[in-house]
Amino acid sequence: MNQRINIVSLGVTSLEQSLTFYADGLGWKKSSASEGNIVFFKVGGLVLALYPKNLFEEDATVPMNSGGYSPFSMGYCAKSEKEVDEIIAKAMESGATQIKPPQKVFWGGYSGYFADPDGFLWEVAYAPTFEFDEQQNLKMP
Repeated sequence: MNQRINIVSLGVTSLEQSLTFYADGLGWKKSSASEGNIVFFKVGGLVLALYPKNLFEEDATVPMNSGGYSPFSMGYCAKSEKEVDEIIAKAMESGATQIKPPQKVFWGGYSGYFADPDGFLWEVAYAPTFEFDEQQNLKMP
């Protein structure tokens, strides 16, 4: 696993309210990659994703705030399904807790979740549409 974080995802109670806060209140520009129930903002070398909390819980397969997990995750964007599998396996060997095994997901990609020893969630995901710059930062239109 390369030493990088591509996406920070926040599970929000109201996507509309959060979008208004970040876009109208803070003046941030929403990425055109945003669609349906997810909003992306390019923030320097990172991407901030806003995702409804109930859908976040469903995707990560854990209840948030009741089982020790916050509606927050760090995301590592892999370049293949094989890389997702390898990173999740390495995390397990290193003491992580598997939350959701790598699998095909509803949005057309492949991902899995693990928790580090302190319970912080990581999603390792591959999406065929993701592109990276020379520094391996995720490109967002």
